[in-house]
Amino acid sequence: MTYDNIVPWELLQKKQTWEQLSFVQNKKILDFGSGNGMSANHFAVNNEVTAIEPDHNAVNHRFTNTKYTQLVGAEELLITFPDETFDMILCHNVLEYVSDRETILSEFVRILKTGGQLSVLKHNKAGRVMQMVVLLNNFQHAKDLLDGGDGQAKKFGTINYYEDTDLIKWCKGFTIEKILGMRTFWDLQQNQEIQKDTAWQNEMLCIENKVSDMEAYKAIAFFHHVLLIKK
Repeated sequence: MTYDNIVPWELLQKKQTWEQLSFVQNKKILDFGSGNGMSANHFAVNNEVTAIEPDHNAVNHRFTNTKYTQLVGAEELLITFPDETFDMILCHNVLEYVSDRETILSEFVRILKTGGQLSVLKHNKAGRVMQMVVLLNNFQHAKDLLDGGDGQAKKFGTINYYEDTDLIKWCKGFTIEKILGMRTFWDLQQNQEIQKDTAWQNEMLCIENKVSDMEAYKAIAFFHHVLLIKK
């Protein structure tokens, strides 16, 4: 499979994530909520990867250019792994859509090796407000978000926003190692056609990576990439 049919914004986010995790080599990885398997497929080139995804359709149409173990299910599968099984866990765009965050994070701590890392991709509400106002002119939704409301994703339902620091409130076994911004500028671009241009995408990825660790730009990024470490 190729990336030809992947929408540009998703491909940009994947590429930026992979660059931010380019140090991950020769590790045992769990991709929890693996979706179409793009990241599992990518990291399986140089790592041993197990992927968990509840959506049968996504699993049936996943990327399989490399060899990795695909399991169909959700948090109930976490208890099947022995203590300290993995070096790293990927949990990308998942925790906004589940109700048992504390249970899932506790299981992550249990099955991660001491010093192991957890990579969490999450929505950043400030970035969403920027998008609503600047790109979509949806002032009412922006006001609702500012008043503490949640968002909606067409595919996944309600986006239950949370703060980066909530992760270590919900599970004391982790400390935050680094927070990086993602998609700071992309989601404010109103020219839909230019987003299909490869040269433009490369320039956008370059500038996105350049500001990903700058506090002023992280504050308004559409997503945050939170890297945590098991104590």
